[in-house]
Amino acid sequence: MSRPPRRPSGRTDEIEGLLRRHAPQVLGALVRRYGHFDAAEDAVQEALLAAAGQWPEDGTPDNPRGWLIRVASRRLTDVLRSEEARRLREERAAALTPRDAFTAPPPGADRAPSEDDTLSLLFLCCHPDLAPAARIALTLRAVGGLTTAEIARAHLVPEATMAQRISRAKQKVKGAGFGRPENWEERLPAVLHVLYLIFNEGYTATSGATLQRAELAGEAIRLTRTTHRLLPGAHEVTGLLALMLLTDARRAARTGPHGELVPLDEQDRGLWDKAAIEEGVALVTYALTQRQPGPYQLRAAIAAVHDEAASPDSTDWREILGLYDILVRFVPGPVERLNRAVAVAMVHGPTAGLAELAPLEAELASGHRLDAVRAHLLERAGDTEAARAAYESAAGKTLSLPERNYLRVRAARLRP
Repeated sequence: MSRPPRRPSGRTDEIEGLLRRHAPQVLGALVRRYGHFDAAEDAVQEALLAAAGQWPEDGTPDNPRGWLIRVASRRLTDVLRSEEARRLREERAAALTPRDAFTAPPPGADRAPSEDDTLSLLFLCCHPDLAPAARIALTLRAVGGLTTAEIARAHLVPEATMAQRISRAKQKVKGAGFGRPENWEERLPAVLHVLYLIFNEGYTATSGATLQRAELAGEAIRLTRTTHRLLPGAHEVTGLLALMLLTDARRAARTGPHGELVPLDEQDRGLWDKAAIEEGVALVTYALTQRQPGPYQLRAAIAAVHDEAASPDSTDWREILGLYDILVRFVPGPVERLNRAVAVAMVHGPTAGLAELAPLEAELASGHRLDAVRAHLLERAGDTEAARAAYESAAGKTLSLPERNYLRVRAARLRP
């Protein structure tokens, strides 16, 4: 029996990117065919592990998604056939499903991307029976492709706690129907929040040796662009897409030649993606003219003010502060108030900004961002000793190596 054609062996990071891109599509295909979200997710993980072991040595198959679907289907079928009750449910599901939906793409077949399946999976993970935290965790796992450890770090909870949360979420949606729900709008805030979190993890990784995970940010933009195409009248979707484009436009300038962090006011603005900025500005301008403002539109408007400034000195901080004043009325969260404190400092001076930080101590003390902002403001205020201590405190709390190095360099510059 001849083996399917394969491409030459690829680099490990390329294969990891390929697996991450296909994982939600493969899971969507299995859930559509078999149901059994929890068992399907396990089968997909086994297929991904098999691919990670075989592809670097044997080469990547010409149809990676088809390969993954075939292997995962075999794993899942073995499990289902081992249990009589599950086999009966599979037969009932089979009787209700069009025959063409059961055909996994054969090796080499040029089948259209399973975008609909990915979106259906996205809305399934944001099922109204799930608590908000469970929706986010499940979507990050099933659609975003993040590991349980990464999701746990993003939510500042132990990995075991997050694993239990995801397991319970999978059990809750076990019998839920698969497909686009009719009440998209009701699930939309949760869906957008999840997409925003995935993008943020891609734009600034919460841990690891690299500052960014471009594949995650790209996946979030792709899913948001698709959601925008399906719901063009939902202005917060437009705002979120604009926000992602305007933020991601700076990606190439955010790191130096060795992956070091380059802060916004030191970036080479000639590296910014002008096409993405133009598209983002057009999107947020249109959304705001519809006079239904929301948090994502406001965040996008703030990003647009930064992107349209020719230099750090020409940034209109008064306009940014005005936008933050409105944003915190919509979302009075600690992160939004922390960002507003920076704008206050830029308009009214560092002492005024430092006064805004005190009420945030209880909510943000465990993370590094409060100390990082405090350090910058103390440095601007001339209190170098306190600034150095704050930089070192922030460096000790972040799990991101580029952020840690950046903060330590800033602290070292202030040593007498």
